Amino acid sequence: MLIRLRTSRLSLLAALVLLAAQSGTAVAQSTVYRCPGPPVLYTDALSAKEAQDKGCRSIEGTPITVLQAPPRARPNASAPPAGAGDAARGSGEGRIDPNQQKSRDGERRRVLEAELREAEDRLASLQREYAGGAAERRGDERNYQKYLDRMAELKASIVRQETDVQALKREISKLP
Repeated sequence: MLIRLRTSRLSLLAALVLLAAQSGTAVAQSTVYRCPGPPVLYTDALSAKEAQDKGCRSIEGTPITVLQAPPRARPNASAPPAGAGDAARGSGEGRIDPNQQKSRDGERRRVLEAELREAEDRLASLQREYAGGAAERRGDERNYQKYLDRMAELKASIVRQETDVQALKREISKLP
């Protein structure tokens, strides 16, 4: 299987090289130049004389890296259109109504406290199962290494849950 795979890779590579050699004559008829300036310009529309006059250099044989442009931010479909923001907020200064902000803060506090209770329950469950590193071996852990692996996994899970609990407590303490 490995020999066939190498052979097929070699034949594919050879075919690509031949194809590139044949098509290269049609593509390589124009020289691409890199011209300096605030916006660096890559062009093949210059003659050698024009390129030399503008200070452009040929990039023949130079490796080129093409980077994809970052995605553009999409406008939020649920946001009010521009200019309607002041009316939607209820004031000309772009502030949120204090009562609305209090209800948002209260809802956030309720959600964070519910998450905290769940995280603390998971932590307590993991600690019971870990039993201070002396948990009982299960039937599928005849191999001692499996038991050790499970204990290491439990300990890592406990550390993650403790970190989550601390982070949730910090978030709740930041709320007004």
